[in-house]
Amino acid sequence: MLDLTAAPSPGSAGWLDPARYWRSLTEATAHLSTPVAVIERDALRHNAMDLLVRSGGVPIRVASKSVRVRAVLDAVLALPGFHGILSFTLAEALWLADTHDDVVLGYPTADRAGIERLAQDDRLASRITLMVDDVAQLDVVDSVVPASARPEFRVAIDVDASLRMRGLGHLGVRRSPLFTPADAANLAQTIVRRPGFRLVGLQMYEAQIAGQGDAGRADAPLIRMVQARSREELLVRRARIAEAVSAVAPLEFVNGGGTGSLEFTASDQSITEVTAGSGLLAGHLFDGFPSFTPAPASAFALDVVRRPASDIVTVLGGGWVASGPPAATRQPLTAWPSGLRMMSREGAGEVQTPLQGEAARRLRVGDRVWFRHAKSGETAERVDRFHLAADGVVIDELPTYRGEGKAFL
Repeated sequence: MLDLTAAPSPGSAGWLDPARYWRSLTEATAHLSTPVAVIERDALRHNAMDLLVRSGGVPIRVASKSVRVRAVLDAVLALPGFHGILSFTLAEALWLADTHDDVVLGYPTADRAGIERLAQDDRLASRITLMVDDVAQLDVVDSVVPASARPEFRVAIDVDASLRMRGLGHLGVRRSPLFTPADAANLAQTIVRRPGFRLVGLQMYEAQIAGQGDAGRADAPLIRMVQARSREELLVRRARIAEAVSAVAPLEFVNGGGTGSLEFTASDQSITEVTAGSGLLAGHLFDGFPSFTPAPASAFALDVVRRPASDIVTVLGGGWVASGPPAATRQPLTAWPSGLRMMSREGAGEVQTPLQGEAARRLRVGDRVWFRHAKSGETAERVDRFHLAADGVVIDELPTYRGEGKAFL
């Protein structure tokens, strides 16, 4: 059983000595066939505690998309300071709500089967909050089950938190069409007038701050300028939006943030909770943030199966690429042995990944290479379990969603 409430082991910050850390994981999993995915307990605990410190006492809602392991969700939510789940599909929300009483769906849904099931269960309807940014999404719900034939559905409004700059255009992810206080208030008024729905929350996710590091990048000055401008603009606009929506209906929560922006988002007086997920397992995408240094709590190992040249080895598999633009930042990162790099003309392949570097000269067929995922959730879609390691040994197995027979998205 994964328990993060106990005191850490003596000398638990083993990741500060990479050679010792990765060799201990190699030894702990030597009896297992690859691909082998590992979560290191003390590194996970460190990351969870670091998120709590960075949130400054503001409650953290856990983004399940970046975890996809129920044992990890349960263990993190057992820690004071974490509460509730931000899910990514209605099917997943329905599944998780069987054991969790506060599940917010982070994205709008048109899952008709899921809507019908939600309508048939008062308990689930009281535990799940749907996300909307358009009247059409309410229409879909009513087309499946009219308000007169179902319990009242909880809904939250998603408003665009991106930055719009002359010359640079839209900076952030393309999510909600709502941007201004008037946009949000108009939808809020429509919701409260419409039978069968109850407005309970507001969400604004600033991806251009939360998911964009700058360490080691040539365009770091531009990134810092954009993020500073975005923080300044968002503090004003989000407060006005929260005020406008709250004037229409009392809100249970105003949600924002992400792993990379916890300090900023928690400082926003209009926010009642922040969201984080990737910072728990700590994909390498978050190595580029100067404000925090996550521990590599999760990794996967692949076997060397070929030696095409004296300085090149090939591992079986490796193409566990994260969402986003097709760039190196979305590919797995070779963590150990150090000094290996992917080849620019091949990258991470579905069935094989060639790696080049001085370290390759010392590797033999059957040796292992450790990789870190880019974000977090992609690893769980490739394996049916994580092996939980602590004090240099494997102490448990944690099934992923896939291992429990679930494939939500």
